[in-house]
Amino acid sequence: MKIILIGYCTIILIGTLLLGLPIATRNPEDANFFTGFFTATSATCVTGLIQFDTYTYWSPFGQAVILGLIQIGGIGFMTLGIFIMVLAKVKIGLISRSLMQNSVSAPQIGGIVKMTRFILRGTFSIELFGAILLAIYFCPKYGLGKGIWFSIFHSISAFCNAGFDLMGTAEPFSSLTAQVGNWYVNLIIMSLIVVGGLGFFVWRDILNTRLHFTKMQLHTKLVLTVTAFLIISGSVLLFLFEHGTASFEGLTLSEQIAASSFQSVSARTAGFNTIDLAALTESGRFLIIILMFIGASPGSTAGGIKTTTFAVLALSVVTTFRSRKSTEVFGRRLEEMITRKATCIFMLYLSLSLSVSMIIARIENIEFLDALFESVSAIATVGLSTGITPGLLPLSHFLLAFLMIFGRVGSLTMLLAFASKRKQNLSALPLEKIQIG
Repeated sequence: MKIILIGYCTIILIGTLLLGLPIATRNPEDANFFTGFFTATSATCVTGLIQFDTYTYWSPFGQAVILGLIQIGGIGFMTLGIFIMVLAKVKIGLISRSLMQNSVSAPQIGGIVKMTRFILRGTFSIELFGAILLAIYFCPKYGLGKGIWFSIFHSISAFCNAGFDLMGTAEPFSSLTAQVGNWYVNLIIMSLIVVGGLGFFVWRDILNTRLHFTKMQLHTKLVLTVTAFLIISGSVLLFLFEHGTASFEGLTLSEQIAASSFQSVSARTAGFNTIDLAALTESGRFLIIILMFIGASPGSTAGGIKTTTFAVLALSVVTTFRSRKSTEVFGRRLEEMITRKATCIFMLYLSLSLSVSMIIARIENIEFLDALFESVSAIATVGLSTGITPGLLPLSHFLLAFLMIFGRVGSLTMLLAFASKRKQNLSALPLEKIQIG
């Protein structure tokens, strides 16, 4: 587990050094270590929180470095490492296979090398297809060279759920607000985000079962069901909360529907926005926070506590209400330990998010909801912001960077990396009941 954490930290360090070079910024005098560190962390953790606009601050070299970090962070450095070992015909031992299993949340070690090839082929094929579709829009708008670069950058950023964009060419920090009513661009970006957030093992199961829902594994069924529920409910609620408010001011009904749908999808760890998030109502912002906190699915390019964790917690509540002994769904019974793991993940994310939010709100003298928005965006590796990130103090940036690393590596991986090995106690302590509720 420590190797996974050290691996990500090493990639961040390399990215920091490259982004700290004068050639990485449009103005060589702007190059500095801390900006490079925060941006490298955000890119490697596929988050999208930034101090400066990506297009106006970073040179083409810097943008290429950021894109490389996004790609490595999205598919996982262990996936890339094993692929290189396969190309070099190096024997892959049990330790490497075990690390790969933990890196992509694989259910078993067997077939992990074959799965690596599937992940890489699928990733590059989808990103290429997305870039071709985006080029149809970007090339006529920006010219052939710039249009192709924009298409590749945004396709990878969307699929990896990173949220970095180059739309600062029109206005810094504008993201995709200029495309709020462009259904063509919206649907392509949304599709890339959703596919990237489903998880590599869900892809394989969907292909193996040829879209027959009843034949799919329980994991796939839960992921698809919760994903559809969150997208639809998030879109409807956001439309109801923001209709007739400042955030939707001047937008047609079609644009409002597009904006609601896009933000519902993007909030689950992608980080793009087509409306001004600072103009959202408190209800709208809190809804975005909830969607960010849940995130996408295990073994994907996204973050958050994950859709399956949310599903297990919700199902455990239903089980308690129905006074059942075991948690059941789709005609299957869940293992007893899974509820404990889900509760552990939920409490870790919640406690860290709230703790950092309180600290940032105090030292920055800002509203708690604004601080919570940035903190959840960081730990869930989303990248959405109400616009306060660039003006935060270095300590706040450092705390957000820590949350990004924690969110990308994974809560259980972080705990196991630092946990000391203890012998299992074979005896059990006396049982005594307590009252709760």
